Amino acid sequence: MLGTRELFPGTLDMLILKALSLGPAHGYGVLLGIEEASRGLLTLEQGSVYPALARLERSGVIRSEWGRSENNRRAKFYRLTQRGQSRLAHELSRWDEMVRAVFNVLDVKPESA
Repeated sequence: MLGTRELFPGTLDMLILKALSLGPAHGYGVLLGIEEASRGLLTLEQGSVYPALARLERSGVIRSEWGRSENNRRAKFYRLTQRGQSRLAHELSRWDEMVRAVFNVLDVKPESA
């Protein structure tokens, strides 16, 4: 399993934006959604997710409003803004390019002597 500290810089933000592209969610719901979507390969720390949510909100890519969670507790729900949708599209494109570049390097075979 990979933890929050093992993610490449910027990856957590991209994962949060992707999770919120599926619909509004409270912070813990974002965390659980990412962990579930990773099929148990990622375990995130609340101490990393909540500061990332605050940072993303300050940058204008997400916004929040207070509401009630499934268990009727007061919770802050986050949603993607138009700016966030654009940022996610850009980040996904960069991620795809990075994965292809790394794969290309790892796929190089040694030359025969």
